[in-house]
Amino acid sequence: MASLAQQFTGLRCPPLSSSHLSKPFSPKQPQTHKPTLLPIVSAVAISNAQTKERLKLKELFEEAYERCRTAPMEGISFSVDDFHSAIEKYDFNSEIGTKVKGTVFCTDNNGALVDITAKSSAYLPLQEASIHRLKHVEEAGIVPGLKEEFVIIGENEADDSLILSLKNIQYDLAWERCRQLQAEDVVVKGKVVGANKGGVVALVEGLRGFVPFSQISTKSTAEELLDKELPLKFVEVDEEQSRLVLSNRKAMADSQAQLGIGSVVLGTVQSLKPYGAFIDIGGINGLLHVSQISHDRVSDIATVLQPGDTLKVMILSHDRERGRVSLSTKKLEPTPGDMIRNPKLVFEKAEEMAQTFRQRIAQAEAMARADMLRFQPESGLTLSSDGILGPLTSDLPAEGLDLSDVPAAEDGESE
Repeated sequence: MASLAQQFTGLRCPPLSSSHLSKPFSPKQPQTHKPTLLPIVSAVAISNAQTKERLKLKELFEEAYERCRTAPMEGISFSVDDFHSAIEKYDFNSEIGTKVKGTVFCTDNNGALVDITAKSSAYLPLQEASIHRLKHVEEAGIVPGLKEEFVIIGENEADDSLILSLKNIQYDLAWERCRQLQAEDVVVKGKVVGANKGGVVALVEGLRGFVPFSQISTKSTAEELLDKELPLKFVEVDEEQSRLVLSNRKAMADSQAQLGIGSVVLGTVQSLKPYGAFIDIGGINGLLHVSQISHDRVSDIATVLQPGDTLKVMILSHDRERGRVSLSTKKLEPTPGDMIRNPKLVFEKAEEMAQTFRQRIAQAEAMARADMLRFQPESGLTLSSDGILGPLTSDLPAEGLDLSDVPAAEDGESE
């Protein structure tokens, strides 16, 4: 009798889908013979394969669990530090007022799209791109690729995107700059962009400041000052109250105080008196005496000057302690009487005539110093006829000059 193994030699296991195991046993079916051992062998084979697969998976999971428990970072290049860096890079505070860094990647007529490494891109509206009025963001240098710091000012509910601003940051910097300039007491330039019944509005450092008419040195109207630049000084800088008050008078007075004798300044006639005209030269009142208007005699000042007239005058003297300034237009006349006949020519040639006057003053001072040195031969120095300081010359005796033969001055030569 053949062994059981020999009986199963050559038998094949059919697919599981066609196996008799997939069909339920029905007791109504006639049993003509005993069931063969073929289905039993197939079931045993499948059961062994599944068991091996399950054992293999179990071993893999156990190995993975043990690796995670004993050496969780082995073979992994992404470290804990890298993880924290990624968190800092991609996770940020999106509350209003938060400053974020971003990169512009697209611009249009209404603004710019900015990548701030958030879940969605942020938007910079045109009106928030600068404290100055723009027609396109590129006018402010906002182009694709620009990296800048922005501040979050809102959120677009339609797509949850953030709204950014550069203007808010620039405003903060402008106020800080104005506080610094006020502390340093410097003169700045401001362009007049508007006016009201109390004064004019001027742009300084991108901010709109107010200049009261009482702080404007000239009597010009608001319309005449529009679009012009004025020298200004800060009177009040209050960011919390949004108050920026400026003065043109203080700026002009500061600049005029630095001018010396012979300087030419621009002034405005304030009032006329029988003895002269009072001229406002930037917050300082100077007197143009009737004798200093022209080389020709002026019998009636009103025929030459009127209140509100703007003219160029030269400073003759400045008493800072008493606040008195003496002025002259007479010294600016190219020819005697020009201030009466052709004042426009006087103003055109004012700087040139003032330079000539200063040269004469310098020569007179040089001659005066020369006279002093002649009476002090121990100094070893003298001035030549050209006004050059040098050692004593051979024609000047060391003991000084003999003045016994110098004739007395005659009438008419004393001037």
